[in-house]
Amino acid sequence: MIEAIRRIFSIPELRVKIFTTCVLLTACRVGAYIPVPGINGDVAISLFKFASGGGQNLFQLFDIFSGGAFAKMTVLALGVVPYISASIIMQLLIALVPSLQREIRESPDQGRRKLSKWTRLATLVLALFQSGLFAKYAVRINLSSPGIVVSEIFDIQLFAVPWLFYLTVMITMTAGTLFLMWIGEQITEKGVGNGISLIIALGILSSLPSMIGSIIQQLNLESQVAGQITFSTLIVLCALFIFIAVGTILVIQGQRRIPLQYARRIVGRHEVQGGNSHIPLKVNYAGVIPVIFASSFLMFPATIGQFLGKGTWMGQLSNYLSPGSWVYMTLYVLLIIGFTYFWTATQFKPEQIASDMKKNGAFIPGVRQGKPTQDFLEGTMSRLTLAGALFLAIIAILPTLVGRFMGVDSSISQFFGGTSLLILVGVILDTTKQIESHLLMKRYEGFMTKGRLRGR
Repeated sequence: MIEAIRRIFSIPELRVKIFTTCVLLTACRVGAYIPVPGINGDVAISLFKFASGGGQNLFQLFDIFSGGAFAKMTVLALGVVPYISASIIMQLLIALVPSLQREIRESPDQGRRKLSKWTRLATLVLALFQSGLFAKYAVRINLSSPGIVVSEIFDIQLFAVPWLFYLTVMITMTAGTLFLMWIGEQITEKGVGNGISLIIALGILSSLPSMIGSIIQQLNLESQVAGQITFSTLIVLCALFIFIAVGTILVIQGQRRIPLQYARRIVGRHEVQGGNSHIPLKVNYAGVIPVIFASSFLMFPATIGQFLGKGTWMGQLSNYLSPGSWVYMTLYVLLIIGFTYFWTATQFKPEQIASDMKKNGAFIPGVRQGKPTQDFLEGTMSRLTLAGALFLAIIAILPTLVGRFMGVDSSISQFFGGTSLLILVGVILDTTKQIESHLLMKRYEGFMTKGRLRGR
C-alpha cells in the first residue's frame, strides 16, 4: 500500500490533480461554516434539532447531502441539490426531444457545451426558487421562535415583508450553490474523480465524527443501565455496513463478458486471421448515479412542501414523502430502477457497438451481424440492468428496514448503510479507477495489486 501511494505521488501530473482536488474540496468545507448574513447559526442548529425530532426527517437527509451546512443555515445550505435537479431535467429533455438528440449526436462538442449552459441556467433558477422558500421558512420560524433572524435586518420591511432579508438569503445561497457547481466542474476537469459526487461524499464523511459521538452516547457506557443501542445491535449494524459495502462493490464492478470472434483483424500493418475477445457488459452500468438522482428527485417536492408548511397540500405531500415512510420507500425503489434504465439507455449504444463489430469483422458466436447483434446486446443489457437495479434498490432501503426492526435511530442506521454508504462506496471506486488509469498509462502495475480493480 505504501509503495502504491509512492507511485501515485511520483507522477507529477497525477500529484497536481490530487492536490487541486484536495484544495477545492477544502474550500467547500470552509464555505459550509460561513453563515448567511442575518441568521444566528447557533439558534438555527437548535431549531433544526427540534424540527428533526429525533426521527427520520427530510431535513436530516438534506443536511447529510449538504455536509451539515443546512442545519447551520450557511451560504452552502442548498448544497448541490439544485444542480442535480437541473441535470435530471436536462437529461429528461434530451431523452424526450428528438432534435436535441440529433444535435448532440451530430456535433457532440457543441451539443455538450449547449447542454452545460442550459444546466447552469436551470441551476440558477432552481437555486433562487429554493433559497426563497428557505428564507420564507426562516421567517415563519422566527415569528414563532424569535432569535433565528437578526432583528436589525428583519426590521427593514416593505409592506410587512422583510425584503432585505429575503434578498440577502436568496443572493448568498444561490451564489453558494453556483460556487459548488463551479468547484465540481473544476474538479472533474482538472482534478481526480467526478466533482459533484466528491462534494456529496465529502459532506457525508463530515458527519462521521458526530455519528461516532452519537453512537457512544447511546451505548451509555458510563452507566449500568442499558442504552438505546446495545453491543449486539452495534455488531449487527457493523455486519450490515460490511454487507452493503461488499454488495455495492460487486454490483458496480460486476460484468458479463460477451465472447467475440473475428473473421479477420488488422494488427498494426498486418492482417491476422481469426482471434477471440469479449465485450464487458456491466451489471450496473450507471453506478450510484440512480441513487443520487432518486434522492434528489424525491427531496425537491418534499422540501417545497415542508418549507411551505403542513397546512398546504404541498405540506401534506411532504408528510407522505418523508424518508422512512412506505410511500417514500416505494417511490425510492421505483425511481432507482427507472433512473438505472434511463441512464443506461443514454450511455449504452448497442447499435453503434453492432456497427463497429461489423466493420471490424467481429461477431458473437451464434448471433448474426447487424440487427440481430443489436437486439441481442439490448436484451442482455436489459436483463443485467434489471438485476443491478433491483440489488441497488434493496441495498438502499435495507438499513431503514433493519433500523425499524431493531429500534435504532434512523440517522445512525442510514449512516451504516443505504443512500450514504452507496454514494461513498461508488465515489471511492470511481476515483480509484481514475487513479488506476493514470498509473497504468505510466506503465505502473496500478494502484491495486489484487482484485478486479486492476485495469488489465
